[in-house]
Amino acid sequence: MTLLNQKTINDPVKFTGIGLHSGQIVNISINPSEPNSGIVFKRVDLKNNNLIFPSFANVTNTSLNTTISNDFGVRVSTIEHLMGALFGLGIDNALIEIDNEEVPILDGSAKEFIEKLIISGLKQSEVPIKIIKIKKKISFNEGERSISIEPSKLSLDINFQLKYDNPVIGNQKNKVNVYEDDLNDIFNSRTFCLYEDIEKIKKNGLAKGGSLDNAVVVKGSEILNKEKLRNSKEFVNHKILDCIGDLYTSGYRIVASVNCSQGGHYLTNQLLKKVFQNKENFSIIEIQERNLPHTIINKSLLRSIA
Repeated sequence: MTLLNQKTINDPVKFTGIGLHSGQIVNISINPSEPNSGIVFKRVDLKNNNLIFPSFANVTNTSLNTTISNDFGVRVSTIEHLMGALFGLGIDNALIEIDNEEVPILDGSAKEFIEKLIISGLKQSEVPIKIIKIKKKISFNEGERSISIEPSKLSLDINFQLKYDNPVIGNQKNKVNVYEDDLNDIFNSRTFCLYEDIEKIKKNGLAKGGSLDNAVVVKGSEILNKEKLRNSKEFVNHKILDCIGDLYTSGYRIVASVNCSQGGHYLTNQLLKKVFQNKENFSIIEIQERNLPHTIINKSLLRSIA
């Protein structure tokens, strides 16, 4: 067995928390799963038609979160932080049992997901991983917002830019190599909003569970949270976390270079739809030791697990 074989977790990992938008308490259990089963959500509060696959084709809402639904209208929302944690740790297979419609927001980042999954440890199989290799540049634009994906030799590079009029957020940029860089700042970065947007968000029936315990709130030139910022680029780093989680709805890890300006869940989902509508845009490769070095797995996280 090698680091390039498919992985699941050793033992079930459980969380209880509030849904950011639903405001409801939810319990979730991430369980080991067999090779080639992928990531699957199971609504255990429902008896029938309760499996939902986190595929870009099953994304039914991208307003302030990523929501997936099956053919029977059963859904799970706000999956992006958990999906980002699974992607970053190299977890290929897991059955996620959930007793409500929204993944708990916890502290607004992927920090708690990462910590508990690392404690569980990873179980390697004898089955090689598969990756998606992008073969040509694909772009999607909406006004001033844009995202593109293009070929890369061995890495997944994400170059993200934010542009806000707010003096605290301002224009932030960061670029990461997902398989090589230390991603602690990415996984620890919390969701955020402007104070003046809260009333509008709540009028739309969202953020019922939002608080200073699970989101960074910026009012003018002030951060209202006692903790302030966890890192100097927390705003753009959280967007990169979202992007990683949304990219995992492709089904596999990706080798590519992604550039995004002022993007979010909608742009990433539209980009994936555009990529996969033409088989000439990508290839799915089963990785053997001779094909690719261990850089496909994030080294810093492997050191943490070890």
